[in-house]
Amino acid sequence: QLQAFGGGLVQPGGYLLISCTASGFTLDRYYAIGWFRQAPGKEREGVSCILSLGGSKSVADSLKDRFIISRDKAKNTVYLKMINVKPEDTAVYFCATDCTYSDNAIKGRGTQVTVSS
Repeated sequence: QLQAFGGGLVQPGGYLLISCTASGFTLDRYYAIGWFRQAPGKEREGVSCILSLGGSKSVADSLKDRFIISRDKAKNTVYLKMINVKPEDTAVYFCATDCTYSDNAIKGRGTQVTVSS
């Protein structure tokens, strides 16, 4: 099982750290772990991805200066750090066991992030 944690209400310009944790398997078994988000009325979009072998990271171009992905193997967790958040970052954030949200990927339950004053 895969699940995202740590969402909540944050003010514009603030900071939030959300996590993706697996139970019953180790994240390193999979090629990569990706973060995705979906805002109301919008399509899902890829946010960031980290490869299990070597730890190479990618972040959507529009988010590169504000979002950082990392992992803690000992905790079997992948994190997404969001800084200087904006109202348009409001969405449900969720993770999956690849970078493309393919049919074969394990998808986790999401966590709601709301950016509002």
